[in-house]
Amino acid sequence: MSTNGPIMFDQIITDIADYVEGYKIDSDEAIVTAQYCLLDAMGCGILALNEPELRRHIGPVVPGANLPNGSRVPGTEFTLDPVQAAYNIGAMVRWYDYNDTWLAAEWGHPSDNFGAIIACADYANRNYDTKFTVFDVLTAAVKAYEVQGILALENSFNCVGLDHVILVKIASCALATQLLGGNKKTIINALSNAWIDGGALRTYRHAPNVGWRKSWAAADATSRAVRLALMANSGEMGYPGALSTPQWGFYDVLFGGDSFKVSRPYGSYVMENILFKVAVPVEFHAQTAVECAFKLHPRVKDNLDNIDRIEIKTHSAAMRIINKSGLLRNHADRDHSLQYAVAIGLIYGELEVRHFSDKIAENPAIDLLRQKMTVEENPQFSKDYLDPEKRSIANSITLHLKDGLSEQLSIAYPVGHRRRRKEALPLLINKFENNLNTYFTKQKTEELRNLMTDYNRVASMDISTFMEHWQSTYPSRP
Repeated sequence: MSTNGPIMFDQIITDIADYVEGYKIDSDEAIVTAQYCLLDAMGCGILALNEPELRRHIGPVVPGANLPNGSRVPGTEFTLDPVQAAYNIGAMVRWYDYNDTWLAAEWGHPSDNFGAIIACADYANRNYDTKFTVFDVLTAAVKAYEVQGILALENSFNCVGLDHVILVKIASCALATQLLGGNKKTIINALSNAWIDGGALRTYRHAPNVGWRKSWAAADATSRAVRLALMANSGEMGYPGALSTPQWGFYDVLFGGDSFKVSRPYGSYVMENILFKVAVPVEFHAQTAVECAFKLHPRVKDNLDNIDRIEIKTHSAAMRIINKSGLLRNHADRDHSLQYAVAIGLIYGELEVRHFSDKIAENPAIDLLRQKMTVEENPQFSKDYLDPEKRSIANSITLHLKDGLSEQLSIAYPVGHRRRRKEALPLLINKFENNLNTYFTKQKTEELRNLMTDYNRVASMDISTFMEHWQSTYPSRP
């Protein structure tokens, strides 16, 4: 029997709304880091436009259904409603698993939220009485990253079979509602509906079902977030006990009866500690393993047959997500395989998007090396992974050679970690240029590089003017 009680919204929901509406970002480090996150997200999106599989997702739902004064889609001529624009931009950013990363009890990619943020800011400037600048977009990004990342610190959605993109939907929903003119009340209403949606299953990220859906799942979450934001701002009601209602709420139905844990207040912690995927386009838990493989490559590149066995020590998250043996069916399967990535690093001394192609995967040396690998958890690596003062993502590789010698290497912090930020930023700019050069002319790439690395210029720019710089005939080629 159901009983009506006082109408009190869940504290988790009201806390997010309070933060989004009222918190002032006063961290220069967070805003500057957000600038690099935007640069990286845009570069990843442009690179992905070269992918035929992605192209099936770009444009309006119904061919020809462009919207005058709609949101622009970078690298294309499309102007779409903000729901579909968020999907387009989100799919581009996420497609190659090359965007920034957050690792905790739950994993995810906070730059997925740029799909909603950019689409809504551009649409609002072109249709409402707003004057959002890129600085406003950066501020919104800091808040979206924070909402997603803080909820991920101690709440494992993957342990109950739900995909991490549920947190993209929540963060994007809150910021989209605000950017489209909402207040605390409408943010709360929108968020309650977002939680009631539940979440997608993770099955498309794990054998035997790994496929391209993992590349558009976050885009789907951002587009749903924008839809719910528009509905809330049009007067759609909210649901006070969306999370906590006994039997019917999110906690009882989908989270094993547990409530969420929030261990620190919302601020700018997540943006300040974000992990950039600088070195290679592979699932982030494998980054340090691939760095190890690159360093070991010169020792074995001319004599792979001399490798007797390969021991990989890793952390518990990698054991759950990317420890894969057996058949790898496609690109999406391979870029989430620790063993495949290590094999590529040992054989080629590099790892790029092309190395996940069917053509490269036909190299028999890859599977021969995979068959020689064992993967085990190092408990200390797992402990340091969750330590808020360390947040390491350690991997080690030991090569046992047939001549009786061995080579061992361990790396705790990948190049994109906050502890290696100074080293990473020049590499991030090079990555951005390389990504753009696959699609734009060198002149256009240089123009966009100069814009994106000039903080004062880009931060003060109207977001709709900013988007004009990114429009192009689609598909474009040098």
